[in-house]
Amino acid sequence: MSASVRVPTILRTYTDDAAEVTAEGATLAEILDDLEANHPGIRARILDDNGKVRRFVNVYVGDEDVRFEKGLQTEVKAGQQVSIIPAVAGGC
Repeated sequence: MSASVRVPTILRTYTDDAAEVTAEGATLAEILDDLEANHPGIRARILDDNGKVRRFVNVYVGDEDVRFEKGLQTEVKAGQQVSIIPAVAGGC
């Protein structure tokens, strides 16, 4: 199944500056595997050394935060959008 993946500016060096790419898979894990196959190096920026979503990266399938779903086993339906959103910190 094909999904649209929204890529944040900080990771666009891996996607030749594309803000959105297509990836294949029925779960988030499969989507990330396909993303890595087509854009080498990107997965390491999303997942930590233990294979979990990095602490300061939020991933959504549709409108759902995968941390509150099934994590990497969250189902991705055909045509659904996956959003990778790095946390932003700052203040006064």
